[in-house]
Amino acid sequence: MLKLRTVIIFLLFTFYFLLFNKVSAQDSSHLRISLLTCTPGNELYSTFGHSAYRVIDSSKAFNDNWRDVVYNYGTFNFDDDGFYLKFVQGKLLYYVSVVIFPDFKFDYQTTNRGITEQVLHLTAEEKISIQQFLNNNIKEENKYYKYDFFFDNCTTRLRDILKKQNDSSFTKVAVMPPGSRFRQAIHQYLDKNHKDWSKLGIDILLGQPCDGVMTTENMQFLPDNLMKSLDSSDHKMILSSENLYPITDENARGSIFTPFVVFSILFIGIVLLGFVKNKFVQVFLQGFDGLFFFLTGLLGIILIFMWLGTDHSMTKNNFNLLWAWPTHSIMAFFVNSKKQWVQKYFKLTAVALMAVLISWFFLPQQMNNGLLPIVLLLIYRSVKKSWSDAPV
Repeated sequence: MLKLRTVIIFLLFTFYFLLFNKVSAQDSSHLRISLLTCTPGNELYSTFGHSAYRVIDSSKAFNDNWRDVVYNYGTFNFDDDGFYLKFVQGKLLYYVSVVIFPDFKFDYQTTNRGITEQVLHLTAEEKISIQQFLNNNIKEENKYYKYDFFFDNCTTRLRDILKKQNDSSFTKVAVMPPGSRFRQAIHQYLDKNHKDWSKLGIDILLGQPCDGVMTTENMQFLPDNLMKSLDSSDHKMILSSENLYPITDENARGSIFTPFVVFSILFIGIVLLGFVKNKFVQVFLQGFDGLFFFLTGLLGIILIFMWLGTDHSMTKNNFNLLWAWPTHSIMAFFVNSKKQWVQKYFKLTAVALMAVLISWFFLPQQMNNGLLPIVLLLIYRSVKKSWSDAPV
């Protein structure tokens, strides 16, 4: 009896020993790598959320601050020489930085931005390879890259690392309807957060390429979409998923003073003033015309610069130039002239803009409807300038 008990204990010991060794052999890296997806913030730069990698190295002591770190590809330096010029030109360098997780979590929690953690299903070799890649990437000579919001950002960098080190089938998972376009993708966030004026500015600056149809991989430029792709992958990519802390549900309300409302009020106000015969009002309208056409022309010049003078791929082929003519910046100084060539210019402007208005919803680029009152106002004031004897 004693001998049988000894044999049983020996077999149980052997079984647990073998099982322990098998588990250890399966993951000898002592690493836990997860994708952190942060919810959008109130500022424009944070409207679309953020992504980062969290790496926990259990081989380090519990009191080692660098046992639990976050690799962040969304870092840039405000103090960089020529920061604003580089930003406008699309030449600003972003870089990967590493911070301890408690500090990263604190920054987002204090601004009421949530963090979803997805623990990645990786082999020991894959984890070691990713950690080595990240540590090599944070070296001074390797950490910088030229940021592109749509094609090379803090989220696409993480996707590409995972794609290189693991099964890339998750990049073939569509998380938006077929035929979805880049502009539609960013509009979802701008509309949800009631950023109507930001949406107007973005729609003015981003040209026809932004209306291109996204591939399934293109969709993953947004943090939420990468997170959903990993969850929906045919190949198991996620071991577990968790919201790290609760956030306050803020039901932000948009202002009634949207671009369309404000510009409509401006249009109606100028039209009504045109019927007033008061001399002061007429002088005001003459000054308004000069400023209005000058600013419209200046915008056209900016759009030309963004098209030809920057590295931004999405600001090319901008159809807003159909109404924002750069030549208006020159003609603004002649708006009150009765010369025939000036009248012909404004007649041409009125006819051309009417054609733009008719084709507004059929252009290859989705135009912002908040601009419709502006185009109408350009047509109206151009018609007034086409006849020198007409009241202003």
